[in-house]
Amino acid sequence: MSKLAEIPTYPCEYVNYTNEIWERIAAVSLVDVVTGGDVLESTHVKVCWDDNALYARFECVDTHVVSQYTNRKDPLWEQDVVEMFIDEEGKCRRYMELVVSPNGVLCDVMIDHDDENDPNSFKVGSEWEVQGFEQKIEAEGERRTYTFRLPFSNFSKAPQDGTQWRVNFFRIDDEPNGTRHYQAWSPTGAENYHISDRFGRLVFTRS
Repeated sequence: MSKLAEIPTYPCEYVNYTNEIWERIAAVSLVDVVTGGDVLESTHVKVCWDDNALYARFECVDTHVVSQYTNRKDPLWEQDVVEMFIDEEGKCRRYMELVVSPNGVLCDVMIDHDDENDPNSFKVGSEWEVQGFEQKIEAEGERRTYTFRLPFSNFSKAPQDGTQWRVNFFRIDDEPNGTRHYQAWSPTGAENYHISDRFGRLVFTRS
């Protein structure tokens, strides 16, 4: 069976959030976006929630950092980044794209697909801005950790037990020689993060 055959599901645990909570939150590993195979430098993602916000954490091995952009809305994906794509409606036609560089620069846009049969046909709503988004980036040796807080006020309604969103988590990682590595939670089968019907399922749970 192809590694791309199944859409992954992540049970997003309800918590009383503290910084120490991450030690017990289940992690998923990002894989090669095309093949679903192993990646050069590992990335683990953990997600949880409380009544007010979604929390996400990227734990990365990062031996070479390429991060020169300084302005919000810059094309951060041309260098090293981690990314979250979140589709509240679950129709894979409209979703927020949150891109963060190793230096903490944010690019936030809203994506609308024009043609469900063409993943490259979409509009980028650069005027959209996420509200109340918080981030903390920690670097120690060859490891870099990104921790995010995304308030539910950015969505039409807060999730409940059993709510499902379509999401994907990504990373772009450059080598010193310029070789680029594209990672995903749910691989798309191409070097294209906008094949939205390949997004995974985030299931909010209180149990």
